[in-house]
Amino acid sequence: MSTDNAVQYESAPSLNVDVAIIGAGPSGSIAASLLHAQGKRVVVLEKQHFPRFSIGESLLPCCMTVIEQANMQNAVEQAGFQFKNGAAFKYQDKYTQFDFTDKFTPGPGTTFQVERATFDKLLADEAVKQGVDIRYGHSVESIDLDAEPRLTVTNEKNQTLKVNAKFILDASGFGRVLPRLLDLEKPSTLPSRSAVFNHIKDNISDTSFDRDKILISVHPDNQDIWYWLIPFSDGRCSVGVVGKEQQLQGLTSDGNCDLNNVLTTMINQEPGLEKLLANAELINESGLLKGYSANVTTLATNKFALLGNAGEFLDPVFSSGVTIAMQSASMATKALVKQLDGQHIDWQKEYSVPLMKGVDTFRTYVEAWYDCRFQDAIFFDDPDPKVKQMICSILAGYAWDENNPFVSESKRRLNMVVELCRS
Repeated sequence: MSTDNAVQYESAPSLNVDVAIIGAGPSGSIAASLLHAQGKRVVVLEKQHFPRFSIGESLLPCCMTVIEQANMQNAVEQAGFQFKNGAAFKYQDKYTQFDFTDKFTPGPGTTFQVERATFDKLLADEAVKQGVDIRYGHSVESIDLDAEPRLTVTNEKNQTLKVNAKFILDASGFGRVLPRLLDLEKPSTLPSRSAVFNHIKDNISDTSFDRDKILISVHPDNQDIWYWLIPFSDGRCSVGVVGKEQQLQGLTSDGNCDLNNVLTTMINQEPGLEKLLANAELINESGLLKGYSANVTTLATNKFALLGNAGEFLDPVFSSGVTIAMQSASMATKALVKQLDGQHIDWQKEYSVPLMKGVDTFRTYVEAWYDCRFQDAIFFDDPDPKVKQMICSILAGYAWDENNPFVSESKRRLNMVVELCRS
């Protein structure tokens, strides 16, 4: 920290807490709620104001367990979100679906498709009702880890606040505050891809369309390109297309192009979606997310931990983002409460390794999706019911259940299934 900054910091108002949480999204609000329930002093520092747009609207059933832990289940269930009970996949004339209630792992088998602006605000508001201090319009400018963590924070009036904490949780999502400030970024092992997306008034008249499931469609001529269609409860959908930059027709490297045209052009290349969305109306200007996969050198120390996308983001194909965010919040807060109560915590052993077990399980399936191994298994016309139940558990978010052979030996088991399907 420079001398000038130090002077400014020492003269600024201060706040002393047990835990400072950066970001009020799902992982931040859940973590704050869990810590507050344990009597810990928490402040959540959120740069934006809610509601605000965020992509990633399809939850997985595993999320419901963590939402219940945070005493937010009733609020979520009463919010009128679109019921979700599974996932459907389509490629050319092949169609298959997974019913999340027919799975190997115990636990909830249904969840919701949510507009994230509403959902994230709901969780944050519930945390505030429980007594959590959330400060909107507050940006973290710098961090000092020499002794106990100290954050320099500015608000929208350019006023500085110093936050002294015993621990920091980074729940900043794609903002990735601590990875940037502490130089923790490292390249992802996954190839760089882009997503173009929008919300639409879908006007779907096809009565066979199942609004209780997310629909994943594969480009008929290039299995490396895929689409999501996530129904909401009010006749709208989230729709997007994912591929490498050069695969998305009309997309330019600088993003200065007609993204609405890119999205509609790509949708019209998939006959099933083209027909399904023939009367759809785009609601907003389409968005672009480029090179979204990310990784870090360190997930946690005895002074900070990275939650959800602030640590590692894989790919949106199986809607694992919010699940990993919530699971990381649950895992990190359990370890953190012990540390704040005076126990020694090995963060690698008690947080990083267990969290990465599930992340790496999802990674197995993401990689196998893009090299078509998992697509071959998904679209196999005579699947073994027990094997499908085990894979269904992972697609439902239960990627940490090591009683499931497809978690404990994810690569080997999946490869065995692929070989059988291909033979």
